Amino acid sequence: MRLTGGAIAAAMGARVAAGDPERTIGGFSIDTRTLAPGDLFFAIRGVRFDGHAFVAAALHAGASGVVVSEPAAAQAGPAALALVVGDTTTALQALARHVRRASGAQVIAITGSAGKTTTKEATAEFLAARYRVVRNRGNLNNHIGLPLSLLDLRHEPDVAVVELGMNHAGELSALVAIAEPEVRVWTNVGDAHLGFFASADALAAAKAEILERADAHAVLVANVDDPRVMRHAPRFSGRVVTFGLGDEADVQATAVEDLGLDGMRARVRTPAGTLALATPLVGAGNLANVLASIAVATRFDVPPDVIAARAAALQPAARRGEVLRLSRSVSVIDDSYNSSPAALAVSLTLVAGARGAARRVAVLGEMLELGDHATRLHEESGRRAARSGLDLLVAVGGPAARALAQAAVAAGMPADAVRHVPTSEEAAALAAALVRPGDLVLVKGSRAVATDVVVDRLRAEFD
Repeated sequence: MRLTGGAIAAAMGARVAAGDPERTIGGFSIDTRTLAPGDLFFAIRGVRFDGHAFVAAALHAGASGVVVSEPAAAQAGPAALALVVGDTTTALQALARHVRRASGAQVIAITGSAGKTTTKEATAEFLAARYRVVRNRGNLNNHIGLPLSLLDLRHEPDVAVVELGMNHAGELSALVAIAEPEVRVWTNVGDAHLGFFASADALAAAKAEILERADAHAVLVANVDDPRVMRHAPRFSGRVVTFGLGDEADVQATAVEDLGLDGMRARVRTPAGTLALATPLVGAGNLANVLASIAVATRFDVPPDVIAARAAALQPAARRGEVLRLSRSVSVIDDSYNSSPAALAVSLTLVAGARGAARRVAVLGEMLELGDHATRLHEESGRRAARSGLDLLVAVGGPAARALAQAAVAAGMPADAVRHVPTSEEAAALAAALVRPGDLVLVKGSRAVATDVVVDRLRAEFD
């Protein structure tokens, strides 16, 4: 898809203030640190930075032009294109919607409290057996990241698989309006971001914005085992396809066998036939993610045997349930990318069922964005940790993390087996001193707590 400066201006309602409107634009950027020569730079005004302050740096780095909302910043010189808009973020979204419509690709949009990235990656892998596929880069899933990902549709793939993130009501609705997906996937409703909502039901109502703007030809892939998802699914305007363990699921897993750190096995019944699923992805949560992906792949006529072969080769996204086999028989479950009480419960169940470890150790970072529910949910998680057969627990963070540690002791863990430290740097040093050969270590926490430094320290100690 050839995009000229003039075509881009028309799509965004921009004024061409400088440069040749017939110039072809090769790529798009909002960050001068990753900008490639020839990119069109959008000066996005954010909470911490204003992209207009980096216009000169973008041009120095080889940008073919800039999109600005401040006319004074449009003095790019005769060699560069300068487009002036009312709001650069809105302009980026308008351009993404234009490219999305012009590409002819089908769009699959995935949302949920947990499992979005894993479901996205598995879905893309299954579909790639028959189609040209693009997907969100990393977890670019918000009002800026999603448009940047959709601009990759200018390469005219057959299918785009994108994840949609949200933490406030109305955000998902806006993303659906940009992506205009033919297929929507709703993985679950958990307690991530619960602090921004009055209740879990209110959170579910916001997640239900994934159902909006659908016509009779649209498809919703819904988790039949999640009552909050299924409470909203019947009002979807298109066709609903369900996945899960229940007998009523269109894509149903039976004879499920948890292989611990080696993954999962199951028989999966689909409308296209039954397949023997074996995946190295660990835990019940990932089984649900794979079932959702199978439901999408079946909708796109990927044969069951092809799905099975690709499922066997799936690998977790970085720091999202990676199993690291280190020296001296130390195993680390690196789930440090993010955390919530519901997701932590799944990880603790995995650890509780693991066999062959000398000790079970957990380094658990504070779970953020829980608002007034934080103390209660951390205490519940502490009691769950105690029931999981942990031999050692390190809680990381502020008062909520301390509450988790105290609840674990109150629930029966020996006081000398539970530690609380304020930072992940302290937790890393403590873990390096306490972890022994043969231990299984779970590391999980909200992104801002940075428990990934604990994993990195353990890798250095047991390389």
